[in-house]
Amino acid sequence: MLTHTTGTTLAPAAPAERDMVADLMTTREAPVSDAPVWAPEAIGLLLLALLLSPREPREK
Repeated sequence: MLTHTTGTTLAPAAPAERDMVADLMTTREAPVSDAPVWAPEAIGLLLLALLLSPREPREK
């Protein structure tokens, strides 16, 4: 059963409590995996590897 009370006021949080809540909200979580991420500088290396790779043999 839900009850509704009126006239209750909340005291403002102390600065230490506000800082603690802010720290909890902004703390980064550890990464789930170390999957590789996209790096634009890797495109040049991939193009170079593509150009230097041997061609497929021709059918006679």
